Amino acid sequence: MGRIIAIANQKGGVGKTTTAINLSACLAEKGMKVLVVDIDPQGNTTSGLGIDKDSLEYTVYQLLLDECTVGQCMCESVVKNLFVLPSDVDLAGAEIELIGIEEKEYILSKKVRPFKDSFDYIMIDCPPSLNTLTVNAMTTADSILVPIQCEYYALEGLSQLIHTINLVKQRLNANLEIEGVVFTMYDARTNLSLQVVENVRRNLEQNIYNAIIPRNVRLAEAPSHGLPISMYDPKSTGADAYRDLADEILVQDGYEIPETTFLADQSGKKKEEKNSRGERGKKEKGEKKKLFRRKN
Repeated sequence: MGRIIAIANQKGGVGKTTTAINLSACLAEKGMKVLVVDIDPQGNTTSGLGIDKDSLEYTVYQLLLDECTVGQCMCESVVKNLFVLPSDVDLAGAEIELIGIEEKEYILSKKVRPFKDSFDYIMIDCPPSLNTLTVNAMTTADSILVPIQCEYYALEGLSQLIHTINLVKQRLNANLEIEGVVFTMYDARTNLSLQVVENVRRNLEQNIYNAIIPRNVRLAEAPSHGLPISMYDPKSTGADAYRDLADEILVQDGYEIPETTFLADQSGKKKEEKNSRGERGKKEKGEKKKLFRRKN
């Protein structure tokens, strides 16, 4: 049974789209079948996975307005096993057009959740605001992955986001959980990045991933080529960081990693993560899923 993860933070520029593109690509690289739902009107996830927005007949905009089906909207990406429900600038008008529609908070859920069992993971890239589109993502998702930029101001909106997630859980989606927090744009040359990481780890009562996404030129260049970092520069530190994050999520979900994985801690060093962590979840049910080894 698949899982649906929304990548959300109302602050812009914290790495939501970069995380949606590269985490999805790394999961697909490891043998998972992945669907990415781009509900950001900027459509950067769509173009970042090699899809030409100008040539699309159907997008999430038409899907929400019931003018097409998921099958008609879905596109293949440049990554094997990775599919996309694309977006473009037309989606910016969806919020106005959905005014007055009954149960408008559940439109995306009614379209996407029937396909949950067809994929191992469905990732939703949210816009940088807490609007109707983001609420639709939260009613669709099983959990929320929160990217946090390693800068002071990035922390200010975190409590508001958690408050919003809790409201959605109380009123619209009782099963919604916070998947975890991932630090992005980490600069090992500055004390500020380390201080932000330590402060959040000390005060935030949420799952915080060991994998930390660094500031990396190759990560910034990859979208202009329509490629995820795992294809654009598979040996870069950015690619390694997103593979580490994918490994953590898979272990957390009960998949068995065939070999010892090394995860970056907040000091930028490598921390050994043993396979024994993968014994919970599906193993408790007597299930063991095979995970393909990463090809280096």
